[in-house]
Amino acid sequence: MNDFPAFAFSTVAHIVSELGAARKLGELVRARFPSAQRVLLVTDPGFLKTGLVQAPADSLAAAGFHVKIYSDVVADPPEAVVLAAVAAARGHASDVVIGLGGGSSMDVAKLIAVLAGSEQPLSAIYGIGNVQGARLPLVQIPTTAGTGSEVTNIAIVTTGETTKMGVVAPQLYADLAILDAELTTGLPPMVTAATGIDAMVHAIEAYTSRHKKNPLSDMLARQALGLLSRNLIPACENGGNLAARQAMLLGAMLAGQAFSNAPVAAVHALAYPIGGIFHVPHGLSNSLVLPHVMRFNAPAAAPLYAELAAIVVPHAEGSVEARSEALIVAMQQIAIISGIERSLQQVGIAESDLDRLADDAMLQTRLLGNNPRDVSRADARAIYAAAL
Repeated sequence: MNDFPAFAFSTVAHIVSELGAARKLGELVRARFPSAQRVLLVTDPGFLKTGLVQAPADSLAAAGFHVKIYSDVVADPPEAVVLAAVAAARGHASDVVIGLGGGSSMDVAKLIAVLAGSEQPLSAIYGIGNVQGARLPLVQIPTTAGTGSEVTNIAIVTTGETTKMGVVAPQLYADLAILDAELTTGLPPMVTAATGIDAMVHAIEAYTSRHKKNPLSDMLARQALGLLSRNLIPACENGGNLAARQAMLLGAMLAGQAFSNAPVAAVHALAYPIGGIFHVPHGLSNSLVLPHVMRFNAPAAAPLYAELAAIVVPHAEGSVEARSEALIVAMQQIAIISGIERSLQQVGIAESDLDRLADDAMLQTRLLGNNPRDVSRADARAIYAAAL
């Protein structure tokens, strides 16, 4: 028996984790792309308002770049926003794209980089491996410790009222990811909590993924979970705690590297309809269903959950099942202490909505196939009912 089945692992080529790195963005980008001239900085109106875009933009200008700021990104970006952003990059003749924001800004930056210099329409690149040709140089700088989008090869686009499509391709891996906690200090405690739990979900689901789980993704997931579980509450309690914030960013990135290679499963499959139909933020959607999916998975995943319990609740003892349950309870405790919503009713979902949610969740076949236990429609509905 081969303990190490064949696997492939890909990630971002260059990563800088340093407090204050965004203030010297110009020299970092100039060192990486010596001949580049024109930068499109992609962010959202909320982050632009914080004033934190100014120092990186000034640093780029000081390094000789012509900088255009595109700040019309919205959460769960629709196709129209992506296309407007691509048009802005073309109009500016951008030769470097920098995503500066949460997952939505970084996802839009990925799509600009692959589409701005290409004839391919957006509709042609949905799915896995459909991006053709090269892309513009791409730098990603997260302002939340959650999505891990700075090191993943996926971008999500809202394609209808409640529907989303993913673009998955190796070209979506950035050239450079920069982690600087100074950019995250303004995040409110609830956002810090929800995005942090999202990152923990990435680590847990990568570690228990039925497909492509491998020694590298396991190592990253474990390291991520340790950093996140130790630092999430300190970061929520004191937003100015830069050490905790930097640890959260690093944990979220490591979890991103893990799930980019060992993909997520039923927690995300059941979270997507909550976000799509009820416009609940992605991290909170994940958090709401997490313990209930884990309890459902425990008959198949308890040994792996028990291994992760040793990281999150090292004092837990007893049988594999007992330690698995201790991990689930610990995740619930983190949500309780952080104060985020913990039931579907608290975000406006009623029992009469559960059938629609279950129907939608069953469409997420790409994710459900990775789950350690098969999920039927009846299972999905029962999990939502437990989360109500």
